[in-house]
Parts: sequence; structure tokens; C-alpha cells
Amino acid sequence: MSAITFDTLKFAERLEKAGATREYAKAEAEALAEVFGTEIVTRKDLQIELAPVRSELTLLKWMVGLSLALSTGMIALLARIAFSLPK
Repeated sequence: MSAITFDTLKFAERLEKAGATREYAKAEAEALAEVFGTEIVTRKDLQIELAPVRSELTLLKWMVGLSLALSTGMIALLARIAFSLPK
């Protein structure tokens, strides 16, 4: 997983400039630092984990397509045989 750096001081100062109290800015920065301290999944992480799933889906699409083609061929063959039988 990717590490994300978070500057709590810069964030708190930005909140203070926007009009928040020092206590609120400090608490908000600490809360976000705690959240960012946990593992965060990035887009790159998801792409790596989903790569095997994509290859399996590609294989599944080919299998379903081939199965439909064979089934259609079998139905056409049976229909041709059925209509060519003497009545």
C-alpha cells in the first residue's frame, strides 16, 4: 500500500486563517492525521489487485461466446436434420 504524508501543522494553520479557532484547527488536524495513519487504498493498489480478475473475466467472456456459438450451431444443425427428414 502507498504511504500518504500529511502536514498537520500546515493544515491547522490553514484552518486558523479561514477563521477556525486554534483548538478546533488542532483537533481537526489530529483527527485527519489519525485517519491518514491507517492504510489508504490508492488507485494504483486497486489496479494491481484487480489485474487477475480482469484476466479471468476475459477468459470467461471467451468461454461464454464460444458456448453460445456452439449452441447456435448445434440448434441449426438439428433444425436442418429435422426439416430434411422425409414426411
